[in-house]
Amino acid sequence: MMPRWKIFAALTTLFCIASAPAIAQEDPVGVLPDPCAARKTPDQVPSGEWKAYILAHDFGDLCHYRTANVDLIKTGRAPRVVFMGDSLTEFWGQQDPSFFSEGKVNRGISGQTTSQMLLRFRQDVIMLNPQAVHIMAGTNDVAGNTGPVSLAQVEGNIASMAELAKAQGIRVILASVPPAAHFPWRPQLQPVNTIRALNDWMKSYAATNGFTYVDYFGAMATADGGMKPGFADDGVHPTKQGYAAMEPLTDAAIQAVLRSK
Repeated sequence: MMPRWKIFAALTTLFCIASAPAIAQEDPVGVLPDPCAARKTPDQVPSGEWKAYILAHDFGDLCHYRTANVDLIKTGRAPRVVFMGDSLTEFWGQQDPSFFSEGKVNRGISGQTTSQMLLRFRQDVIMLNPQAVHIMAGTNDVAGNTGPVSLAQVEGNIASMAELAKAQGIRVILASVPPAAHFPWRPQLQPVNTIRALNDWMKSYAATNGFTYVDYFGAMATADGGMKPGFADDGVHPTKQGYAAMEPLTDAAIQAVLRSK
């Protein structure tokens, strides 16, 4: 039988090899005065390893909007609404930049799950002191972007963001997860029932806690839970036409929450 110390040494070696692309020996670790200053740029990381690098060095990607947040705070003008989300929010700003005017601020980061958004919620929402926050999250949890997760954990992350906002006097808009019959990057999954369950919980939670729920799913879904034709090229990410269907609902929700403030 192999001695235990040899088994431990072998396992340690395998772990180091597996984690080498994410954390190199020369990378700064621990508590730093400015972690963002120590972060590498995509061109300094081997091809195909940027996502793994970010997950290991800045799980919430707090460096993503740090400079933009500092600049916004310096103006002394608090936003009307901060949009917290994933690629569905980030790409919204690319598909229709004009929508993000009149105090609407986009803080979406592609690929993120609710656990990552919760981690950066203080920096990217609370510290900006908006009148309201629009939270659209959950697609990438259903897809398993940061690993397996229970529906209760996803709901807890969304609830934590909403309750942090409420504690700071920020009005809360909870957006349904938009429809998706499949994920191109997770073709083995069938997400419709999970998305519906998450949306059902979110609608009930919003009503119980006095938050505003905006139902993008109902406006964009086919009978089988997929995206309506023309609303998404890949079945997940809205096209300009898809966002155009969402925006009247968004504006109505914003007007409703700000009237009640």
